[in-house]
Order: sequence, then C-alpha cells, then structure tokens
Amino acid sequence: MGDDMERTEVVIAGGGPTGLMLACELRLAGIDVVVLDRAPGRSGESRAGGLHARSLEILEHRGIVERFLDAGRRVPAAHFSGLWLELSGLDTRYPFVLGLVQARIEALLERRAAELGAHVRWSSGVAALTQAETQVEVTTEAGGTIRADYVVGCDGGRSTVRRLAGIGFEGTDPTVTSMLADVELRDPPSGQIFQHRTPLGDYSVLQLEPGWHRLMTNQYDRVVPRDAPCDFDAFRAGFVAMSGADFGMHSPRWVSRYNDAARLATAYRSGRVLLAGDAAHIHWPAGGQGLNTGLQDAANLGWKLALAVRGQAGDALLDTYEAERRPVAERVLANTRAQTALSRPGAHVDALRATMTSLLGIDDANRRLATMVTGLDQGERATDVPLPAARAVLFGTAESLACAAPWSDRVDLVESDDAERLVRPDGYVAWSGGAALQESLSTWFGPASSRA
Repeated sequence: MGDDMERTEVVIAGGGPTGLMLACELRLAGIDVVVLDRAPGRSGESRAGGLHARSLEILEHRGIVERFLDAGRRVPAAHFSGLWLELSGLDTRYPFVLGLVQARIEALLERRAAELGAHVRWSSGVAALTQAETQVEVTTEAGGTIRADYVVGCDGGRSTVRRLAGIGFEGTDPTVTSMLADVELRDPPSGQIFQHRTPLGDYSVLQLEPGWHRLMTNQYDRVVPRDAPCDFDAFRAGFVAMSGADFGMHSPRWVSRYNDAARLATAYRSGRVLLAGDAAHIHWPAGGQGLNTGLQDAANLGWKLALAVRGQAGDALLDTYEAERRPVAERVLANTRAQTALSRPGAHVDALRATMTSLLGIDDANRRLATMVTGLDQGERATDVPLPAARAVLFGTAESLACAAPWSDRVDLVESDDAERLVRPDGYVAWSGGAALQESLSTWFGPASSRA
C-alpha cells in the first residue's frame, strides 16, 4: 500500500441520522472519522418525522437537546398501530413525541458534527472493503482509498458495507404497499387525519410544518413491483381511490413508496466492520421507531468503539454492542409486524382493535407499550447526569474512587454522599454500589491502566 494512502481511525459509511450521530460520538472522544455518502448531497426528503423520549434524553446528556426542542413541536402522545398511547405518566422529562422531520434532524446533527470537526463527503459511496488483522482498506466510488482501524456501515437498508462484509440480512418479505407525498393543499381538512381506516386500507393527512402537508396511504396484502410508477399522479390516484377526495393537493415536494419488509442483520459485526441503523435492521415505520433506534445504536456503539480504537478495550467490549442492541431491534421488528397485523382492514381486525383499545385503558398495559415504543424500557437510566464529553462517571465514596483510580483515564471520578453508581457514557447505570466495582469497570472500560 502506498504511503500517500489516506489514513483515519474510523470510516462511517452513510451521512444520515445514524452516521451523523456516530460521528459526533466519536469526535467527542477525540477519534478521527471520515464520513462517506453515495448521494451527491442532501435531498431534503424526510420519511421519518419525530424523536422519542429516549433519543431526547441522549441528546440532553450531550447538552444539545434544546436545539432540537426549539425546532420541533411537542405531541403529547405516541401510538401503536394508530391506537393512542398516553405518555404523561412515564418516568422522563420528555413525555411527548417531538415532531421534527428527518431533514431538520439531519441538519442539526450535521451542524453539530461540523462543530466537532466531522464533515460528510458526498458522492463518495463505498465500493470495496479489504480487511486485515489490524485495519480495513476502503475504496470509494470516487476512486480514493482510505485505511482505517474500523468501518461502520450506516448506509441504509440496502447497505453496501453489509454486503461487502458478507453479513446476512434475514426476515420477512413485504405484504403492504405504502406511499407518501409531501404536498400543498388548496382545501385542507379541518384537522389532522391519522390512519383513517377504509375497506381498501388507511390514509393520513398531517400538517408537519406550516405551508405543506404529508399525505400517506397503506394498502394491505398488495405488493407492487419495484419498478412500478412512483410519481405524483400515481400517488393522487391511489389516495383518491381510498379517501374519495384529494383536498386540492398540488406542488409535491417529493413522493416515496415503501413497504413492511422486516429484516435483521445476522451479525452486527464482522471483524473490523460493524453495522448500525437501517443497515442492521429495517421494518415498517410504525410508531416512528426506525430513526430513533438508529440514534440509540450510535450512542451505544460510539464510546465502545472509541475505547477499542485507543486500545483500551477489545473484542469483549465491542461484542456487547450486538448483545445489547440486536435484541432491541428484534423487539422493534416484532412490534412493527404486530402493528401491521393490527392495521389491516376488515371486521375481524376491527374487533381486535376494539379489544386492544380497551386494554390500553389499563395503566400497566399502556405503560408496557409506551415504554417500548419510546425506548424507555432498555435498562436503568441516569437521566439526571450531564455527559457532554461522552465519558463515564463514577459517583462514590473516597474508598470506591480509590478503587477506580486505575480507570481514571476513561472514567471521571466524583466524590458523592448520595447513592454510589457508575454511569456509562450512553447514560445507563453499569454499577450501583456493593461489591464487584472493579469487575464492572473491567467489563465496560477494559483493563486497568498502569499509568493511572
């Protein structure tokens, strides 16, 4: 390999929300990153439309949540297949869904990444990967070659990185055809229409931002060929057939078609190549969980990968990324499949929905689904701890802080009279008093340092 080959520590393939979040996490840890994306630039398209409570808590840990809150609108409920979930009783400072389209989320994350020294290289998709014992060589579609310690595929459901790494993508084939169009309306409805059920399927009319509306249709047990027309005329015809009106739709910003294929990577890691976001899991966008799951993948992976790059932790820590995040994706795939089944038209499903509506009036049942959809059921969270530098913090007595001194290059030590606890960089509690502090430190932050 020539001496003029570019060198970095981590290559991130994909400049969407997951890739940008991971770039921010790694830069906070001082890791050199190169973010590559096949597209020529931002398209402005926005399939996803909001942030859930756990994602907002993570952004609060990093000290940037106000940027997102200022840009979005607070919706005081989530949903499960169009059945509303009460959020006000959840243990979080963010008992709402923050309505914020994906393009704005990306813009805010990209601005933060730039502040930290990371920039997206457009028209630079990954063309080839060659793994060696201590590095990965990446060839881009633009003809460049980059040598890195690790590569992370955040390049979507049709991930090139996943394919080049030889990682399988298993699951279920589509059964639903969905279409979406962002348009202007001359005769908008008097209020929001959300998943209005008809014998042909359901449709929605939502005003996400002033001046335009998002219209959606879902047709069940019908899958169209990938090359079928996907334009404004096709969308309007399908929408009118289902709703009986077009509300004077005109001036489309974009039109998209998608389905309920649900697939999960057979592994989240192959050697020095890892996957996150849609590259690792795809599903029907029921409940707005996809983008949020990707952001939370990045928050889990970033600090672990940084420790691995520095040589402070190895394979055992990196393997916890898949061990923790793949079950979360399995649960998302399962609940979105359930929501698909619960959305189908017909008298039998109508009866099931009525039963579910009654059950959701029970606090425990509502809380079970609400915490799952919002990501609040994934461990003990330390929501009161600022973590702007993405470093772990140990709150403890003088004795426990002395015990943890050999990890002080990776863990901030704070003497406290309150309950002892070790908080990971992603805001989860790794230890809460008692014995086995050093075992917990070794598990999550690698061997003790002889230099401490």
